[in-house]
Amino acid sequence: MYNIAIDGPAGAGKSTIAKQIARRKGYIYVDTGAMYRAMALFLIENQISPEEPDKISEKCREADISIVYENGEQVVLLNGRNVNGLIRTEEVSNMASASSVNGDVRKKLVELQQKLAEKADVVMDGRDIGTCVLPNADLKIYLTASSSVRAKRRYDELAARGEECDIDVIKGDIEERDYRDMHRDISPLKQADDAVLVDSSDMTIEEVIGRILELCAG
Repeated sequence: MYNIAIDGPAGAGKSTIAKQIARRKGYIYVDTGAMYRAMALFLIENQISPEEPDKISEKCREADISIVYENGEQVVLLNGRNVNGLIRTEEVSNMASASSVNGDVRKKLVELQQKLAEKADVVMDGRDIGTCVLPNADLKIYLTASSSVRAKRRYDELAARGEECDIDVIKGDIEERDYRDMHRDISPLKQADDAVLVDSSDMTIEEVIGRILELCAG
């Protein structure tokens, strides 16, 4: 199996790049966010509320969550059932937000993500993939860009949707999130010792993809 771990700060383009790398290599893109949503759905279906951390800790052990590709589409499986059409609701979002901070939920999902990586070629992105989730990944990338560039990308994205926004506020939010991610107690964001730094500040998406594909070949 060949595993690629892509870490980096918010707005660095990790998901966009990871999906493209997975598509071109024929690997599975492990959408960790979708896995947390599937866990949230499982808890809701078992009538557990966000205010019951002990019950969440106990029940989460019974969930088996995986990702497969069928006809080119990512399918999230919860105990063998396709839950793609059920995990994008507001109720699931709220439960995912509440349950994702639970240490037992995180431990269970990391185990499931590692299990998936043992059985298939995967590309996984996040904040601590190379340092905690897949410490033995074949290729580790730390994808970053300056806060100014990341703010401009976010600004352009919002402006294209017709939303009013202030680039200075966006930049401030990004820098605040960087600080939180890098200083949190559990699995802080940091570049793994054996990760390759890719700074996309002056690179196009295609150039970033090309660089990572080169590293895969090497």
